[in-house]
Amino acid sequence: MKMLLFVVWALLALILCPVHISGVAEESFEVSVWPNQALVEFGQSLVVNCSTTCPDPGPSGIETFLKKTQVGKGPQWKEFLLEDVTENSILQCFFSCSGIQKDTSLGITVYQPPEQVILELQPAWVAVDEAFTVKCHVPSVAPLESLTLALLQGNQELHRKNFMSLAVASQRAEVIISVRAQRENDRCNFSCRAELDLSLQGGSLFQGSSPIKILRIFEFSQTPHIWVSSLLEVGMAETVSCEVARVFPAKEVIFHMFLEDQELSSFLSWEGDTAWANATFRAMEAGDQELSCLASLGPMEQKTRKLVHSYSFPPPILELKESYPLAGTDINVTCSGHVLTSPSPTLRLQGAPDLPAPGESAWLLLTAREEDDGRNFSCEASLEVQGQWLMKTTVIQLHVLYKPRLEESSCPGKQTWLEGMEHTLACVPKGNPAPALVCTWNGVVFDLEVPQNATQNHTGTYCCTATNQLGSVSKDIAVIVQGLDEGISSALFVVITVALGVGVITIALYLSYRPCKVDGRKLLSRQKEEDKEEKSQFTVEEEKSTTHIIDSYLME
Repeated sequence: MKMLLFVVWALLALILCPVHISGVAEESFEVSVWPNQALVEFGQSLVVNCSTTCPDPGPSGIETFLKKTQVGKGPQWKEFLLEDVTENSILQCFFSCSGIQKDTSLGITVYQPPEQVILELQPAWVAVDEAFTVKCHVPSVAPLESLTLALLQGNQELHRKNFMSLAVASQRAEVIISVRAQRENDRCNFSCRAELDLSLQGGSLFQGSSPIKILRIFEFSQTPHIWVSSLLEVGMAETVSCEVARVFPAKEVIFHMFLEDQELSSFLSWEGDTAWANATFRAMEAGDQELSCLASLGPMEQKTRKLVHSYSFPPPILELKESYPLAGTDINVTCSGHVLTSPSPTLRLQGAPDLPAPGESAWLLLTAREEDDGRNFSCEASLEVQGQWLMKTTVIQLHVLYKPRLEESSCPGKQTWLEGMEHTLACVPKGNPAPALVCTWNGVVFDLEVPQNATQNHTGTYCCTATNQLGSVSKDIAVIVQGLDEGISSALFVVITVALGVGVITIALYLSYRPCKVDGRKLLSRQKEEDKEEKSQFTVEEEKSTTHIIDSYLME
């Protein structure tokens, strides 16, 4: 366009002033530079072309503090290479024509894309209702007035800042906001987006984003609490629990529990806003010991301690001078405290007449009887520890050895069998050790385990002998087999007796629970008639029931 205007102006000048063409042409020459806008990335090179309309130009060139190299020239132009452009500058391009010098300027703008965008969360873990800072800055970016920074929470834009004003442009390329933490912010993604818009300078739009940062929110205001028995028995498995309430997020709490300097293996559990850890341990020595629990969540940790007392209290020792004495033997039962128990416990021996003094044993002297076989003796020890009374008991069983016995109660001398029914010979011997029983019938060993279908041939005397290591005893058992008629008569008598008894009881209960009398003669008369009918009906039913029982028995 400038060249066109220049040509038009020159033609007008020739028409209007033909005499002075040469001088006017020299005075009206133009100087131009290409490009007319220079946008250079930091550290890169730029080619600049200076030209003139002067037909025969004189001295010419460019003036700049940048490193320059002439790379080409012509009658009316020169081209230069500017290297390592690192800052904004103004370049002057000049030409002289007939002793007259003219120049033009070129503004060079250096830009740096936002290649590195840094986001900082301060702190990374934030307590609920506390403020945290989101900061974004770009270390190297230019021009600053073309930059815009946007802070994002997820896909939502929290804040946007540009640097168009001169006052802001002189500052650093950063943006800072403060936010109050809430539980719903936990694990939120934060990022920063930088935009460098060079469209007004003839350039493009450059963008850069920071890596995503995750914010952690926590609540941890209460100290842990240790749940454990204040008294621990040496060598016994105990459970300790460390609990933290009102903590968020509860499932991320880390517990470390110690008994003195020994760390315990724990298992974490949580529900709602409460977290706890359980551990099982054994105290190996008596005395006061310290249990401690360290709970941590993010940057926070809290420790609590509890003093426990360990004691040694094994069960008391209960001894029998003879574990398997013979009946009639004198035996001594001794109850004493364990040597590891401290202080000495109080002892009580079941059956002993007196309580021993503290530190002394309890004892009992008795003569073993057959009735004592299987008798239990108990030794009870009591110990006061830290104001609490503890108790341990040891039980031992006495086994009295005695010869076999065939008592009438367990081995009747007379036994009645019913012909046609299955029976076994009833005989259970007593003795310790348990005796073996052998019964014979007519000189033949009789199998006591197999039921016998009773016949008249089974009538007779059976000889049973019980034997153990201490001796043997024999007894004759008379077995009588009753005939079928005798059995039926006896059974019928029993059935009739039972039936009559049931009838009498039923009538008595009925009469006892009759409805209350109703006023009026008609009602009383009607009631009596109903009673008579019920009695007659009951008598008929009773006779039917008795007849049915007898018939059933005869059929069997």
